[in-house]
Formats: sequence, C-alpha cells, structure tokens
Amino acid sequence: MELLVIDAQGGGLGRQLVAAVKKALPELTVTAVGTNSAATAAMLKAGADQGATGENAVAVGCRRADIIAGPIGLLIADAMLGEITPAMAAAVGQSRAVRVLLPMNRCATLIAGVEGTSTALLLEDAVKKIRELAAKTS
Repeated sequence: MELLVIDAQGGGLGRQLVAAVKKALPELTVTAVGTNSAATAAMLKAGADQGATGENAVAVGCRRADIIAGPIGLLIADAMLGEITPAMAAAVGQSRAVRVLLPMNRCATLIAGVEGTSTALLLEDAVKKIRELAAKTS
C-alpha cells in the first residue's frame, strides 16, 4: 500500500498529515511530494519514507499511488497561490488512486459545510479514512 501525500507552500498541512499517518500506521509507505522544496522537506522531516519535488514528481507519484492525500486544492489548477499547475491537477484527478482530500477554505475556493471545522478534526478524519483503506487491502 503506497500513500502519496502532496502539499505546497510551506508544507504545513502535509507535515501534519504525514506525522499523523506515520503515528497511526507506521508500516504504511508514505511518499511526500511537494510543489516546492520547502514543502517536501517539511514532510520528510515529519517522517515520510521518501520525497520528491515538482510537477513531474506529482505525475509519477499519482501513477504509482494507491491513496493520494492532501488539501482539496490539488484538484484545482492554479490553486495554492499558483503552485498547482494544470498538469498536477490533472494527474491527481485522473489517478486510479483513492483520494483523501482535506477541504480547506483558502485560495479563493470556499467549500460549503466546513465552516468552523478545525484542521485537527480534518486530519483525524483523513487518518481514519486512510486506515480504513489500508485495512481493506491487507
């Protein structure tokens, strides 16, 4: 089971997600892909097994992953202050992997129904879903 965590900007959400997943499922292989080196470094520091940076790394990672996790902006070209390229959004959206995306009201995208939901609760739910998916293939 291969989990791909993708993040942009400073990698803060990806860092938290990697740390939570590795704590709950230490046996799960976690690959971190950042749209920039700071995001990748943050996720590697949090315990990702391997990491890479950039558009091609996102495309390759999406082809190999069983589960993709990260903010919902991964599906929106030009999101995250322009760091998500159209090719990245297409790679995530067209991947055969199951996507576990955290709804974030940022970067001119508002997700109905998540007002007031803390990042901690979103991360907890994401880890729960990843655990369920991992258990199905074991």
